[in-house]
Amino acid sequence: IRPDILSPQAMVQLQQLCDKVPPFESAVAMQCVRDELGVEDVSELFSTITPEPVAAASLGQVYKATLREGGDEVAVKVQRPFVLETVSLDLHLARAAGQFLRKMSPEASQRVDVVSLLDEFAANFYRELDYVLECENGIRIARDMRRLPRVKIPANYPQLTSRRVHTAEWVDGEKLSQSTADDVGELVNLGVITYLTQLLDTGFFHADPHPGNMLRTPEGRLVILDFGLMTEVTDDQKYGMIEAIAHLINRDYSLIGEDFKNMDFIPRDVDTAPIVPALSKVFDVALAGGGAKSINFQELAADLAEITYEFPFRIPPYSALIIRAISVLEGIALVGNPQFAIIDEAYPYLSRKLLTDDSPRMREALRYMVYGEGKTFDVDRVIDLLQALEKFVAVRDTGDGTAYKVDGVRGGVYVGQAGDARGTRALDADGDAKARSALDAYRAEAVEGVSDGFSDAGFAAAASAAAAAAAGA
Repeated sequence: IRPDILSPQAMVQLQQLCDKVPPFESAVAMQCVRDELGVEDVSELFSTITPEPVAAASLGQVYKATLREGGDEVAVKVQRPFVLETVSLDLHLARAAGQFLRKMSPEASQRVDVVSLLDEFAANFYRELDYVLECENGIRIARDMRRLPRVKIPANYPQLTSRRVHTAEWVDGEKLSQSTADDVGELVNLGVITYLTQLLDTGFFHADPHPGNMLRTPEGRLVILDFGLMTEVTDDQKYGMIEAIAHLINRDYSLIGEDFKNMDFIPRDVDTAPIVPALSKVFDVALAGGGAKSINFQELAADLAEITYEFPFRIPPYSALIIRAISVLEGIALVGNPQFAIIDEAYPYLSRKLLTDDSPRMREALRYMVYGEGKTFDVDRVIDLLQALEKFVAVRDTGDGTAYKVDGVRGGVYVGQAGDARGTRALDADGDAKARSALDAYRAEAVEGVSDGFSDAGFAAAASAAAAAAAGA
């Protein structure tokens, strides 16, 4: 659900479909708990449990309970009866329709293969119906997110979980999309870093960030719930996305055509040269007025959709859940901040990745960000990368939203909009001193991942190039 697109009245009605689905009988639910967890009476496990569910959704409903052993408050989710059978029938009918469309229009299927997309969705959906997997996912994501102290992932109880019953820590909070707290914007920024960490670092991505799955605790922490729908991202896919963003920031549309090939949006044997003019028009509109990072992801996706029928674009199955999740995340953010742009808020994480990842592809992407296609060292872009790294550390550690620039202003000072400079300023003595001073400050603060070797190597090469240029002049 995109709360920035729908009217409040439509949001209320559609949210009821997510959060106010009529519950099934509690007697049936309690029998399921007894059968699945192997007890004669629910009281053997829980000293208290609500007589009726506190929430109900399409796949299951939740009861609040207290563990008999230890006294922890927990959420007990019970799956609806016959969900597996009902979903299987629906998927079978939808796949049959997709196979019919594939026969009727083979050319259209090459662009958007409904059957392949449905197979990807079905596999993930069946995994979502196995609460044992959801429990394992929750444990894994909690381990991955320990580096983000303001993010709260509820603890899971595998000993009290089965395929149709899931027990997790109860967390009090309000929906982030409905909160009026002053720090909502900061938590949205933190959410962006959280999801980018999953997408571009750990490779284990929560693909269901709808408004009901993101809460704000009374203490001001970001809670993420429900890890049934997950997707794995390969290293090649991670690097492809980072490279595409780097080329986008530099407005190098010819290389974005190759990025689309690398990410499997365009077949390998297609000449991307005829596509570049169309891409240029789309991206020029998307990038106008705010630098390369001021992009509304949803608008960009809609514009790109208009040219997919003129050129051989296709939607690879792995990307469907990622595109959906990022679009929903952006929609939540735009309600509280109309100026929100997903690439702008993603840039702090991207800078951290570029400055700390030692893989050859990321080293090349960093070189490209600093030098562009030529050999001109851009001081402003290096400083911009370091400022973005500062923002990443501030949001990760303290949720300090002031570390973010708004219209080029951070902390009451205009520091420029990232993406304005595009590799046109040669390194001079003053620029060298500014860049060294900035990096020394990060070293002194022991910013994680900033090594001594990176800057010395980069600046030595830049100094040599500058000296050679000066000698030639």
